[in-house]
This record gives sequence, C-alpha cells and structure tokens, in this order.
Amino acid sequence: MYTVPNYNRMLADRVRVEAYANALRRTVRPDSMVVDIGAGTGILTLLACRFGARRVFTIETDDVIQVAREVIRANGYTDRVEFFQQPSTSVTLPESADVVVSDLHGVLPLFQSHLPAIVDARRRLLKPGGVLIPSLETMWAAVAEVPDVYSNQVAAQVPDGLQFDFGPARRLACNDLLKARVSPEQLLVDPQCWATLDYSSLESPHLSAHLRWIAKRDGTAHGIVLWFDTILVPGVEFSNSPAAPELVYGRALLPLEQPVSLMEGDGVSLTLHANFVKSDYLWRWNTCVTDGASPAKVKAEFVQSSFYAAPLSPAQLRKQSADHVPALLPEAEVDYFVLTQFRAGKPLGQIARCLVETFPGQFASEVDALTHVAELSLKYSR
Repeated sequence: MYTVPNYNRMLADRVRVEAYANALRRTVRPDSMVVDIGAGTGILTLLACRFGARRVFTIETDDVIQVAREVIRANGYTDRVEFFQQPSTSVTLPESADVVVSDLHGVLPLFQSHLPAIVDARRRLLKPGGVLIPSLETMWAAVAEVPDVYSNQVAAQVPDGLQFDFGPARRLACNDLLKARVSPEQLLVDPQCWATLDYSSLESPHLSAHLRWIAKRDGTAHGIVLWFDTILVPGVEFSNSPAAPELVYGRALLPLEQPVSLMEGDGVSLTLHANFVKSDYLWRWNTCVTDGASPAKVKAEFVQSSFYAAPLSPAQLRKQSADHVPALLPEAEVDYFVLTQFRAGKPLGQIARCLVETFPGQFASEVDALTHVAELSLKYSR
C-alpha cells in the first residue's frame, strides 16, 4: 500500500508529471468527460480540470482518496469532480468518458490489476473513439552485469567471521522480481523488445516471449533487466530505460540463480512468461547460456519462477489442502459473531457491547471491542 510520501515522490518526478500534463493538454476539451483511474492524491484530476474538463470521475481504492478530495477542494474544482472509492471494474458511470487516464504502473506496466482494469475501462467506461492515456507501451529486456544489486539483494553475506549458511534464503531471493538501478554500460547485450501493449486492442493480461542474444562483450551476467517505453498520446512519451533519466518507477531485474561468466559471442536464450493470477503477476523465466565457440555446449541453464520466492511453511500449506477440515480459532469465533450482527442490521456500538458480554476476557474494554468491530466494518461493509 502506498503512503502519502510515496505519492509525493511521484509528484516530484518532473518527467512523468510533465508528460501526463502534455498528454492531457492535447486531449481534454471544454466539454470533455474524463476518468482518472488510480488517482492517488489527484494530480491527473487537477490537470484535467485545469485544461477544461466538464466532469472528472476520480477513482481510487485507497483511503488516500480523502487527500485527493481535500486537494481538489483547495484548488477550487469540487463542483466538477465526483469520487469513487472502489475498483474501477466495480464503478458504473452516468455517462461514458471522452478520456480515460491512469498511471497504474509499478516498476513495469504488468503491475497488480493494471491490465484487466484498462481492458475493462476501454470496454465499459470509454466512448467509442475515446482516448486512452497511456495509449501504447513497449517492454524491453537485456542481460545485465549488476554485481552490487546481486550481492545486496540476492547473495547478501553475513558479516565476516560469523560463518552462517544462508543458502535457503538465497534460493528464494533469486526467484523474485527486483527493483534495480542499471546503467547502459552494465548491459552485456543489445536490448530486445519482448512485448507491446496496445491498449486500444489489448485483451489478455498474460504475456510471454522467447528471446536470444549474443554477448557483445566479456562480463558476468547477473540477471535480465526489464524496462518500458510509454506513449501517452502520439508525440508525448517517456521511458524508464537504463539510458533515460531516473524515474520514480526504477527498472526491473530478474536475477539469475547464479552469476554466469560470459565471453563475447556467447549465446543467451530466455523464455519469459508473465501470467496474471488473482490480483498480481506470476513470473517464470528459463535461461540458457551457450558457448560462443561451441554453440552445442551449455555453460549454464536455470529454471526460475516468482512462485519459488514466497516462503511457504508446511503447516500453512496443510491448511490449504483439499482434505483439511478447518476448526475456527477463538478470534475467528469473534469475527463470525460480529458478521452475524452486521447481517442482523445492528449498529456498531451495540455490537461492541454484545462482544464484551459474549466474549468476556477477549477485550479490555468496550472501546477495544468497538475498534475491532470498526475494522471489520471497514473490510466487509458498504
């Protein structure tokens, strides 16, 4: 979950903000209806209003939407903005939009529910012929030599002299998608495009690619660096490539299981899959390094997946098995009781008093009980 300082870092990214401002300046007209998805503290809503939008529907799931409300009020645009604190896929609008704008990226456009949200917005919220911002994104990949990133995030060593084996932690870390600083000088191969996201026609959130490079110099391969180029509207674009100015997004790195020494002319092949599962992406990357002098000779081969990056205990896995018979924990009994009271239409204060009476010893006071009931109300009630 983003904090306000996180959103402030985005505001401070001059390249990003000015690009979005230029895109909205070119597309918003005095009669435009605009949808801002993932509004954060409201900068894109403000820009749409400044450029003359008749109406802006501002959508944000997080409580930071209250900050956006106050920001919009402070800038005098309250009469033109309607707020929705729910996923855009659950929003029904009174009219279709001329412009749908969003910045739902993480380190890549493949971030949480970004792509499904944009596909849904194009189908349900945007007028035929309306404008999607961004309109097109291209993702790139290259083999990189990043010893500092690798030693700090994958193969971190305990201080000299302690002599502990942290191999099990390393096995998880090398299967995780990392955020990294990478310069053009650290690339061992020429970049290749591995996916293009044309939001005017995109249907599936799942992507895959097969790439092959020839090492252009000697070095040590530590991972595959990924980045994106964005076209917001024709003529307005930016990039988080290693050659571009540093942006708030950073760059992504898929680490190799082990560093591999490359000689100029060696081959590196990659099969890459990004599959949307529930609410985020599962990454799989299979890498094979072959000898340039003898292409049939395999120098290294790795099969990796972000599935292997999650620590999993046997006890937790057993609870998810098909033959497990669950027994409610004491705290679950409390929550079950509260939810039945919700269904009965009881007010929170009355439920809190009943909690103290029904579960003596579970809560130090009625105030503590009300706090717990309020948390469940935030999670489960309308």
